[in-house]
Amino acid sequence: MNLSAYPGIFNSSNTKQRGDTAMPELKCVSQSIHVDLKTGCDIKNITQEVNNVIKENKITIGMVNIFVIGSTGSVTTIEYEPGVVEDLKHAINTLAPVGVEYAHEKAWHDGNGHSHVQAALIGPSLTIPIHSGKMKLGTWQQLVAVNHDNHSRARKIEITITGV
Repeated sequence: MNLSAYPGIFNSSNTKQRGDTAMPELKCVSQSIHVDLKTGCDIKNITQEVNNVIKENKITIGMVNIFVIGSTGSVTTIEYEPGVVEDLKHAINTLAPVGVEYAHEKAWHDGNGHSHVQAALIGPSLTIPIHSGKMKLGTWQQLVAVNHDNHSRARKIEITITGV
């Protein structure tokens, strides 16, 4: 790819002159965090960890994508307080309960057919705007990682940031 076709976006200095105005360089950052989660359905607030990655990389405005590795994990946003956490666990287990016959079980016999369905319903990723150096979330909105698997997991979460 010829990056010279994108002046002001891809360059080797911190700024690109455009007329009399110095334009900040667009950055793309990729970093991983690891989250220890108990047997599913376990939910952990990861808002601060992701905001730390944004701060460490000095991104003030842009977008952050959060992606959990593995087909039995998910990420979402909630108000992270005990009542909502329990309500979400109940809803997840109602939509795809443990103990129901899943076709996955017939093939693999690993007891986690529900885990795959639960994770797929919530989804593996989110993209959140960054303003003033942190994720633009509502007052009571936090970013959470969820383990749906039938054993504890150290989840790897990929964080990709594009911004200035």
